Amino acid sequence: QVQLVESGGGLVQPGGSLRLSCAASGSMFSISTMGWYRQGPGKEREFVAQISSGGRTTYADSVKGRFTISRDNTKNTVYLQMDGLKPEDTPVYYCRQAYPYWGQGTQVTVSS
Repeated sequence: QVQLVESGGGLVQPGGSLRLSCAASGSMFSISTMGWYRQGPGKEREFVAQISSGGRTTYADSVKGRFTISRDNTKNTVYLQMDGLKPEDTPVYYCRQAYPYWGQGTQVTVSS
């Protein structure tokens, strides 16, 4: 079984930065594509970024150039570095491991 635990969410001012982490259990992490999704109140869950087992990254247009996804296979952890945050980046962020498995999410609030 796979268990994903997100952390790093919080309150930040517009233009600020946050770094989200997702710690995964299980032995399949190193060969799994990992991703970040987000969902705001009354909205559908949307893709944010993903990184393959080989390190290939993909980003949604809305975050391209501001967010960076990375992974550390020795720690079974995937990260999302978020810079230049906007109020529209406020939703809960969910970690995903291919199959898929989902974490419980971590809240990001961008407000002045």
